[in-house]
Order: sequence, then structure tokens, then C-alpha cells
Amino acid sequence: MTAQTDSVDERTGLTDTFQSRRYFRKFEDITSHLGRVAAVMEADGTLSKTDVKVLTRYVSALTFTFRALSMKYLMVGRDTGRFFGSLMIDTRDSGFPVATELMTMANDAQQAASHLANMPSAEALKTEMVRTIIGERTIPTKLQFALSQRLYYEELARGQLFWVQNDPEFQWLGDLGPDRRRFLLHWAAYDSQTNLPVIYLMEVEDSGKISLPKDQKRWPEVQAHLMAQALGGLKLLTIAKGFDEDFDDLHPKRLRRLHIGPMYSHAFTRQHGPLREVLEDARAAEGEDWALVWTLEELQSERVISERSGWFGTVEREVFALDPFAGRGADTGATLTERSIILPQRPFQVLAERNPPGFAGVRKFVVGEGGRVLRY
Repeated sequence: MTAQTDSVDERTGLTDTFQSRRYFRKFEDITSHLGRVAAVMEADGTLSKTDVKVLTRYVSALTFTFRALSMKYLMVGRDTGRFFGSLMIDTRDSGFPVATELMTMANDAQQAASHLANMPSAEALKTEMVRTIIGERTIPTKLQFALSQRLYYEELARGQLFWVQNDPEFQWLGDLGPDRRRFLLHWAAYDSQTNLPVIYLMEVEDSGKISLPKDQKRWPEVQAHLMAQALGGLKLLTIAKGFDEDFDDLHPKRLRRLHIGPMYSHAFTRQHGPLREVLEDARAAEGEDWALVWTLEELQSERVISERSGWFGTVEREVFALDPFAGRGADTGATLTERSIILPQRPFQVLAERNPPGFAGVRKFVVGEGGRVLRY
């Protein structure tokens, strides 16, 4: 692989056209399988129908983000008459693009309309490319580059991408009484420390006078508060307790955080550990040389206590259940932590044969023939 590498943080620029396109095809395949994984998890009761709907939306947004980046870097490594860089990926920790790629993309999205207004249409560029091929008998590389950039800005203009910050939204789950409602709040971020997408889901009971989404005071405050806490280094207990204490009439009953990744690939990443050895031994065909790990942390409210508020009032406060095994709850700040992995059939066979330590409790999803996903 032709690459430019920073030895400090293992960021690699994919400067070869074919390697870059292989990388994007790999992620297109992986994200397409995640929807099937969610369906399997709904069938076994791990996720609810609402959970699957929300998570599928974020996975779709990730797919659109990778599609946009694939257009941006479609002509990387070719003589386009202009140096525009290469896709930078985190080869050591995540296998995903570095967060600065998404930051740049967000800036480009702000200017997408003006770029498109000043560019020839896709049809005009294609027509000119045909004329160049027939009339000049040369490869219209510069026109191909211009078309790829137009397609990039068109993807940005369509929106619904996964950004560095994806503001909180809500799903109504039902009324618990005349003055109490239940919502699922969800938001996401692209963690700049780990270069991984992280999705949050919080089930909240609302005892306010005005329903949270209609409350012009509380809802903006809630959105700002949650985005400020969307840091992978914070424990769920810290996030939930801070929310509980800052909003007296909002009661967090369940908080989950899903880290999507790392992605392991013998062709693209340099992670150490059993999975790299499994992929090396598997010698899988192109397109099947990968494994994607994700971690689901969950914090549940165990009971409610009353605390004094002011001179005469009281407020509800949540007491959260922590992992009881070997005192790990205090370390993780969660009720439970579950790791899962999805990988093609050949690498799974090698993983099963090697049976490395630490994988017995990992949920395994295997992509079989026709893209069918099975759980083992």
C-alpha cells in the first residue's frame, strides 16, 4: 500500500487509487451488514424496535459519510493537475478515518451550495469527457476529478450524514400518567481521541409541566448539556448523575453508549492482538479480510430516592446499579459492558479454531453466503 505515515499517532494517508477504493468498498460492505446485525439483535430481544430504528438511522448516516468521502478521494493518486491530499485513516487504534476528515467535511458542507452553483453540471462534464476521449484520444483525468468533486458536494448537499457532533433528538415512548412521559433521547459523536463513531441512547421520564420537546427552555438546555458530555472518556455514571442533578424534572432511567469499531483489516490496519493474528492466518479473499468490534455499555437506574430541594420541596434522584462482579462497576461506571464482533465466515473459522483468551464472552456475528448474518 502506498502511504504517507505519521509514526506518532499511526495516521496513514491512502495515496493509491485502488487501495483507497478497496477501503471504501470494505466499509460499504461492513455498514450494509450492520443493519442485519441489528435485526438479529431485535429478534433475540437485545434491542427494541425503536432502538433498531434509531441505530439504523445512524448507520445509514455513516454510510452516506463514507460515500461522500469516497467521491472526494475518488481520483487520489491520479494526475489531476491539483494536489488535494489523501484520506487519512487511523491504522493503529480504529481503522476509521481520523476525526479531522469529518471536521473538514462539515466545513465543506457549509459551502456546498456555492460550489455547486459555480460548477458545470454532471451531464456537461460527462459530455466534455466523451469529446476529450474521442477527439483528443486522451484520458480526461482532470474532468474526472471535476466530476468527482461535484458528486462529493452533491452528497454533502443531500445531508443526513454522520458529523463530528450529531445533536440530540427524541422518540416518544409513551405516557406514564397525566404529568409523566417517557422519551428516548439519542445523540452521537465522532470521538476525536479514538476516531470512532459513538452513539448514545438515554431513556428518560419527564415530570415537567410542559412536555420536554415542546419546552422552549428545557429542550435547548438538554441538547447543549448532552453534547457537552458526549466524550468517550467520561463514564456513563458521570454523564447520568450530572444530567440527573442538573434537571430536577427529568429522570434518566437507562443510558447506553455504543462504540462502533475498531475495524481490523490485515490490508489496512496495524493493530496488535489476537484479531490481527486471526486475520493474518485466515488469508481471506479480498473483501473478506476484516472484522468489526463494537462495545455496548449500559447503566440502569436501580431505585429512586428523595432529596430536599429548597426550604420545603423534594426532588427525585436516581440510584444507579453498577456491575457487581469483582467490583468492576466502580471502574467502568456501568451496570454492564458487552462486546460484540462481526466478521466473515473464513476469519470466524480461524477465530473458533484458535479460541484466543478473552473471546469466550464476546458475541459473534458471522457473515455467511449471500450476506446472511448468523449469531454464534
